Amino acid sequence: MKLFVGLGNPGAKYAQNRHNIGFMALDRIAEDHGFSPWRNKFQGQFCEGKLGDSKVLLLKPTTFMNLSGQSIGEATRFYKIRLDQFTVFHDELDLAPGKMRLKQGGGHAGHNGLRSIHAHLGADYARVRLGIGHPGHKDAVAGFVLRDFTKVDQDWLAALLNGIGIGAVHLATDDRSKFMNAVALQTAPPRSSKSPKPKPSPQAKPGFAPICPTTLKQSLTELHIECHYDLSGQLEYLCKKHDALINQRHYSDSLSLNVTVPSLQLSALRADIAALTSVKVSTQRN
Repeated sequence: MKLFVGLGNPGAKYAQNRHNIGFMALDRIAEDHGFSPWRNKFQGQFCEGKLGDSKVLLLKPTTFMNLSGQSIGEATRFYKIRLDQFTVFHDELDLAPGKMRLKQGGGHAGHNGLRSIHAHLGADYARVRLGIGHPGHKDAVAGFVLRDFTKVDQDWLAALLNGIGIGAVHLATDDRSKFMNAVALQTAPPRSSKSPKPKPSPQAKPGFAPICPTTLKQSLTELHIECHYDLSGQLEYLCKKHDALINQRHYSDSLSLNVTVPSLQLSALRADIAALTSVKVSTQRN
């Protein structure tokens, strides 16, 4: 028997928050694999089902994040589940949006849900760390995790949750490499063999920086972007998506970024940024 725990806060107000991605992961597993209806138990929402030949229990503590350990403690004592038999799905600031890593044991890194589990049960349990990005400044973390995912986040979020649903059966049988591979196939699918191979980049001469292939035949545009701290993770994701280079960050009352973007990607980057709220973009130099 396995216990999968998703961390989050209860209620519609928090349902789409970044902090609730653990709840979202369990909802996807339950939906994709036909688990029993959710019911109130162990100070949380609880359901059960099978992943392959393994019986699996799902638990979403409704104690609020800071008291998650109380709910999990009740469930583990009732079913006599050992630390090595349960896995916690939680948001991870130190991973880029859409990235996922597995971890066994270790510290809580300031995460209040993990801190509570440590206090009630100890630290030697498995975690599925789900990247949401970092706002860029520690003072912005609380507001960042308690805000909803933006429109820009929806594509990578859907791919990540889809991968978790597909790969959950492997996690239940402790085949972590297959679980990771199932998620990776959704979040970073391999290119088709029919896709043209990229041409090799020219060799850099001694003393010169290598040339990025995407910028060989196009000019560059520099943008100045101003926004709130909690949009830092989304902007970094968009810059990477559109081959833009962040040259400089500045923190004062808000976050300022100087970004160099290939001109062929400029319109697409501006369109994605426009989906965010309260972001000012100006062109510095063509």
